[in-house]
Amino acid sequence: MVGVDIDSPALAGRRPRRMRTTPVMRRLVAEARLGVDDLVAPLFVREGIEAPWPIESLPGVVQHTRDSLRAEAVALAELGVPGLILFGVPERKDATGSGAWDPDGIVQLAIADLKAEVGDSMVVMADLCLDEYTDHGHCGVVDQAGRVDNDATVDLYRRVASAQAAAGVDVVAPSGMMDGQVRAIREALDGDGATDVAILAYSAKYASAFYGPFRDAVDVTIADGGDRRGYQQDPANAREAAEEIRLDIAEGADMVMVKPALTYLDVIARVRDQVDVPLAAYQVSGEYAALHAAAERGWLDLNAAALEQLLAIRRAGADFILTYFARRVAELFAQR
Repeated sequence: MVGVDIDSPALAGRRPRRMRTTPVMRRLVAEARLGVDDLVAPLFVREGIEAPWPIESLPGVVQHTRDSLRAEAVALAELGVPGLILFGVPERKDATGSGAWDPDGIVQLAIADLKAEVGDSMVVMADLCLDEYTDHGHCGVVDQAGRVDNDATVDLYRRVASAQAAAGVDVVAPSGMMDGQVRAIREALDGDGATDVAILAYSAKYASAFYGPFRDAVDVTIADGGDRRGYQQDPANAREAAEEIRLDIAEGADMVMVKPALTYLDVIARVRDQVDVPLAAYQVSGEYAALHAAAERGWLDLNAAALEQLLAIRRAGADFILTYFARRVAELFAQR
C-alpha cells in the first residue's frame, strides 16, 4: 500500500499469503475473472470449397464452408460463447476489393446464414475491411504511387457497411485504420435506417509482426513487402493510440479495440482508465500460434498458458477478447 508504514500496529501480523491458502479463497478475492461471456470467436469462411480447409499456421482453425460455418456457430452458441466475428476469403480479388460489398459476396451470404441459424443467441460481427478482397492485399484502394488513398477507401467502407447491414449483421468492425472511417460508416448505416447496427472500431491496431498466420488464413499477400506502417499504429506509441480511440468514440464508435493484445497490455490499461465504452482486445494469430508451437514441443501446458494469457488481458482492462481459443476455453469451462 502506498504511503502506509508496514511496521504500524494496524498491519502487525498481516500475512498476504492467507488470501491464497485454498482454491475457494483465491476465487473469493480474485481481482479479475475470465468466463465464457468474455469470448468472441474469429471465424473464416471461404468461397468455392466443399469441405473445411485446415490452416496450417493456425492449428485447430479452418477456412469454413457455409455449411460448416453454421455448424460451428451452433456449437459455439451451445457452449455459451456470446459472439463471433467473420472474415471472408473470396474466390476472386480485384484492385478495389469489390467482393467486400457485393450482396452475393461470401461474408454477406454467411451473415444471412448465421442470423437464420442462431438468431439472437449470438452477436454476429463482421470485419469491415478490403484487404481480404484486394489483389494487392492493402486495406484500401491504392493510388498510382502505390499508397493507400484514405478518402477513396473510406467511401468504399460506406458501401461495405451498407451491404453487411442489409445482410443482417449485428456489429460492423472496421479494421483498416483509415482516418474518418467511423464517422463515414455511422453516417452510411444511419442513412440506411440501420441505426441498431453497432460499430466495433479497430481503433488501436498496430503494425505488428504477429499477423502472419492470419494472412495465411485469408490468403493475403501484401504488395511492397507487406508494409502497412503508413496507416497502422507505430508499436513505439501508446499516447497516440489513446488519441485514435478518443477520435473514434467522438465519431460514433460504440466499442473500441486494441490489437494485438499481449504485447500491448499497457495500452489496454491506459485506454481502460480513459474511456467508458466497451473495450475489446484481439489475441491475434501469431500470439495463438506461438503458444501452440511451444506446446507441441512440450515446453508448456497449452490450456494453462492460454487461460493465463486471456486472464492477463482481462486484468489489463479488456471487457471481451477476440481469440482463436474461444471454443477450446469454452469447452474447458463447460467441464468444470
